[in-house]
Amino acid sequence: MRTLTAQLAALVFLAAAFSLAAQTAPIAPKSAAQGKPSTKEQSKADTNKSAAERGDVVDQLVAIVNNDIILESDVDEEMRFSRLYPYQVTSGDTARDQAITRLIDRDLVLQQERGVQPEIPNPAVEQDEADLRRDLPACAAADCASDPGWQKFLASGGFTESELRDRLRQRAEVLRFIEQRFRSGIQVSDRQVQDFYTGTMLPQYRKEQATPPALNVLAPRIEELLLQQQVSKLLDQWLKTLREAGSVRIFKAGEEAP
Repeated sequence: MRTLTAQLAALVFLAAAFSLAAQTAPIAPKSAAQGKPSTKEQSKADTNKSAAERGDVVDQLVAIVNNDIILESDVDEEMRFSRLYPYQVTSGDTARDQAITRLIDRDLVLQQERGVQPEIPNPAVEQDEADLRRDLPACAAADCASDPGWQKFLASGGFTESELRDRLRQRAEVLRFIEQRFRSGIQVSDRQVQDFYTGTMLPQYRKEQATPPALNVLAPRIEELLLQQQVSKLLDQWLKTLREAGSVRIFKAGEEAP
């Protein structure tokens, strides 16, 4: 069964090649500017995005979730974003299939949350960003502690800082909704946190040849991941109910849009 981490992320959750020509009927292309200012940082980030994301080619319809559409460029962006979270539990699906599943699940959650809760405040988003800069193993060799180094690191993944914060805000909205609905009464023991740190996170830092933060530094983030895993069964059933009650359609290669 898929865990919540694999479903949504952060939580966490890129570059599997996929033929655009094999997709469904074309959707009107996005503007290359996407309404964003033409800054130096934006230009650097755009060089690491897919052609569909930049608006160089006609975008493709991938899925419809209760009248909300998911495009190929959305899948590409989700795959890039998932690379920022290296502690995800993967399933047997391809990276692209996992990204599509996360996008569908996220849309179902946000459709329920929409207009119910206030927007995540800027300080909370900035704190998430600061935690990411501090904790990512890949940042050890990328000078993420400095603003220029962090922006260069993000650009290498196809993001500007503004785009990253938009994604972090959306992710926080999903996690807030799930926490309020499913997390009540679920607890994670100190032993579980220790085992995850030793068995999952330390090997990842060794792989990156980076010095890991101390357990007490990473403990809150580990606890969040473990809590998410514990509520995954409840979330799975709830999402299944939403899918059955609503309308979710995934378009296969060569299938025409309605």
